[in-house]
Amino acid sequence: MSTPTQRTILIVDGVLAGVFLAACSLFALVGGWPDVVVTVLFAAALAVRRVAPGASLVVAWVAACVQMLLLRDLQPADVAVFAVVYSTSAHGSRAVRWWGLGSAGAGAALAAAYLALVTPFVHGVGVAGAPEALALIAWTGLLFGAALAGLVLAWTIGLLVRTVRDAREHRRRAEFDRREREHAEYRYVVEQERSRIARDMHDVVAHSLAVVIAQADGARFAARTRPEAASEALQTISGVARDALGDVRLLLGELRHREGASPQPALDDLDDLVEQVRGAGLDVRRTERGDRVALGAGHQIAVYRIVQEGLTNALRHGDPGAPVLLELDWDHEGVAVRVENALRGDAAEELESPSRSAAPRHGIPGMRERAELAGGSFAAAAGDGRFVVTARIPAQAAA
Repeated sequence: MSTPTQRTILIVDGVLAGVFLAACSLFALVGGWPDVVVTVLFAAALAVRRVAPGASLVVAWVAACVQMLLLRDLQPADVAVFAVVYSTSAHGSRAVRWWGLGSAGAGAALAAAYLALVTPFVHGVGVAGAPEALALIAWTGLLFGAALAGLVLAWTIGLLVRTVRDAREHRRRAEFDRREREHAEYRYVVEQERSRIARDMHDVVAHSLAVVIAQADGARFAARTRPEAASEALQTISGVARDALGDVRLLLGELRHREGASPQPALDDLDDLVEQVRGAGLDVRRTERGDRVALGAGHQIAVYRIVQEGLTNALRHGDPGAPVLLELDWDHEGVAVRVENALRGDAAEELESPSRSAAPRHGIPGMRERAELAGGSFAAAAGDGRFVVTARIPAQAAA
């Protein structure tokens, strides 16, 4: 069953073959029905030359043999042979391709012999003597060389077109595989960061549940109105909260494995982070504008991790001699984070290359996940030798 592409090619080639038949029939009708038959066969070969190059070659041979058996002269339809030989190398299989090259040599020899030896006798021209025989040999060699050069040239052009097409297809597939690999890497990075976020958020929930337990226990002892009902309700809250806290600790133990139980970072830890990066040799210039607003623990972790990853990127891929700008702009809706650094020459070329922009590098997926899960926004862009990370984390009441 033919594919839609094959059907389209067959329709296009059929239309072109029809135009070829109509044009050559004007000359074929002058020669009579034998020339018409030959023209129809050559048109049929053209109609299937791309869909079935092998069949097209067979039909072209049949047309040429019919033409010679009927002792017909050259006619415009014979140019179809060049298109058929071209198609064997441009669209045929390996076997068809070599059959096409062999047909070019055999066809050139057969055509030269037919035109130089058979056609003169058909028209009543004989060989009178040695000079005429030498001229006939020279003429036969000239015809063979011209026919062979034309057919081999058509075959070679088809092979070159095929090579260019295959190279383009190889590049397209390589690009597709590269993008698939990058997407797989991106998904892997995102999953890693989501697992890390899950651990952070579980710690936040655990902290909140601990607060709920403390408040519930206090309220149970402080209740004055209907102490029995209040005590029972608060005791239930305390029991449920303790069960949930135990479940969360169990989840944290399963998620962390060997990572340990280090405390989660907060905004106050940014000072230590900046000093650590400065100690590594990076000139960090921190600017903080506006009055801080209350952020939940998860949102504070998001700010810290984005700043941490931004500074880490600058340390790994930035120009070590240029300062890194860290800006935090506070307003009543939250905080805007901006990390800007100069890039090294090789890193700038790589980041600013459009063909590589989709690569999951420099922790960008993780920072985006942090910002989006906190209800904010994130953007990262490279240009003019600089890399800029911006994020917006909305305000949320602390637990």
